[in-house]
Amino acid sequence: MEHPRLERIGGLLSRRHDGATTIVTGPAPPDHSGRMAAVPAPLILVVNPGSSSLKLSVLNGADAVVAEDEVATGGGGGEDELDAFLRGRAPRYDAAGVRVVHGGPTFRSAVRADDAVVAALHGLSDLAPLHNPPAVHALRTLLRVDTTTPVVACFDTAFHATMPAAATTYAVPWEWTERHGVRRYGFHGLSHAYATRRAAELLGRPPSELHLVTCHLGAGASLCAARGGESVDTTMGFTPMEGLVMATRSGSLDPGALLHMQRRHGVSAADAERVLDRESGLLGLSGVSADLREVLAAAAGGVARARLAVDVYLHRLRRDTAAMAASLPRLDALVFTGGVGEHAAEIREQACAGLGVLGVRGGLRELPPGATDGVVSTPGSAVAVVVLRAREDRQIAGEVRALLA
Repeated sequence: MEHPRLERIGGLLSRRHDGATTIVTGPAPPDHSGRMAAVPAPLILVVNPGSSSLKLSVLNGADAVVAEDEVATGGGGGEDELDAFLRGRAPRYDAAGVRVVHGGPTFRSAVRADDAVVAALHGLSDLAPLHNPPAVHALRTLLRVDTTTPVVACFDTAFHATMPAAATTYAVPWEWTERHGVRRYGFHGLSHAYATRRAAELLGRPPSELHLVTCHLGAGASLCAARGGESVDTTMGFTPMEGLVMATRSGSLDPGALLHMQRRHGVSAADAERVLDRESGLLGLSGVSADLREVLAAAAGGVARARLAVDVYLHRLRRDTAAMAASLPRLDALVFTGGVGEHAAEIREQACAGLGVLGVRGGLRELPPGATDGVVSTPGSAVAVVVLRAREDRQIAGEVRALLA
């Protein structure tokens, strides 16, 4: 399958298509008024592989989605689904961007993918076993299907590369840090980066002036302290298991408890990884579901463990929000995004109602019908509360354009 590609000729990006479309290899020709005609902005394919699903979209230069699909992969890499999208519904695209959860110590910004990059990312799979393998599969598929179209790996860890050493360094033997790379990397960076920028737009201020805590709450969940548009602290750590209670992940856990289970109850490393990644969190606490909507419904129906699961979820969310705010000189706004952050008004309200110590207040408003983004705190609030749709696809497309330009 052939796709358009971007080439650099004489310092200029050129757009090439098959068939009757003109090949542009220099400055755009003038139109009839004598002005230079605009060259169409490139179409960017965005591939977002999750632990059990694959999100696909094609964005134009205005970040409008011109094609999209989401398929369940059952925990596989989704090669067949991606290949079918490329050969079926996807329009011709000029470059592709793939979300990669863990970039390790090497990848601190978006990078053009090739066989060497893919091999290096495969070597990091044990750091994010639910997410990196599907991303590696996606990169391999794109490189196999079309060897000429640029493919860019965009990293969830990259936004957090600005965190200071005090926030990234664990209090472990220095050899662990220096030789083995044990440190806080942080994740959901693509979402936090977009949320930081979009919240600034909604608040009518540049990101450089704002101090925010962004809350990406979905099946995976993390918080980020953003000072002047840059990450300075986050709740996830060496892997995406640390921090908040999540759908099936435990979040932060006393390592002594894990050692106890290994020594006294024969839990192997593989069993511990499976349990903490896939059988803990809301699922393990409630015994009902990993889906917060179902847990909330069960709690409202009187299921005691479901009520406890919601209480633990909120306690950890409020506690860690306060911890993130402590990394900032002040708190201007609290930003909610992700499936839970966007749609669970009950969680937003109860979280904010318990954060009076930070100047955050409850009594939040609902967004107008049809709106996905907006300020929901009451006018004059000391700390604004913002809700916005997670748009990792826009962040990825922007990073692809920046890298290729």
